[in-house]
Amino acid sequence: MNTLKAEKRDMAIKAKRLRREGYVTGNVFGKEIKGSIPIKIEKSAADRLLKTSGKGSQVMLDIDGESMDVLIKEVDFNPLEGQVDEIDFQALVKGEKVHSVAEVVLINHDKVMNGVLQLLLEEISYRALPGDLVEKVSIDVGNLKVGESIKVGDLDISKNENVDVLTDPEAIVVTVSESHNDIPEEDTEEADSAES
Repeated sequence: MNTLKAEKRDMAIKAKRLRREGYVTGNVFGKEIKGSIPIKIEKSAADRLLKTSGKGSQVMLDIDGESMDVLIKEVDFNPLEGQVDEIDFQALVKGEKVHSVAEVVLINHDKVMNGVLQLLLEEISYRALPGDLVEKVSIDVGNLKVGESIKVGDLDISKNENVDVLTDPEAIVVTVSESHNDIPEEDTEEADSAES
């Protein structure tokens, strides 16, 4: 499990200023925390963490020397700046189920030669105890044929009795549909005249 160092944040200092100084802001909340704990994380540490972990990942958070088992609940990415602005964490309580999401990862998608592979669900929503949290759901799509699909109910996470899947079991996660490569004739004529 990844460990991330953080410091308690002084709320008198604006988040904008902290971001300019190279920090990512965040909050830790949970059943045994009154309100939330505002924190700041060095941007380089946050970037390193997010290379291997994302929303739904379990992390050990070290706040001023105090370790907490947490779940990454939300990651606010600023597309204009091309950086993460804020990360929110949920403190985990032993013996208490927590709501989380597992990222869907497709394996062998390059082996699907006929048809178009479509990922319809990027994450599966579920509840589980801290020890049973699932970060990623890998699906081998190498043998899928046109017209075939995989539903949430077909996945291993749905068969795990320690996990309560909240996403509809009938929801389609991935499907292969027919590819439509017919180019209308007008387009090819225009392309020919443009080249000459």
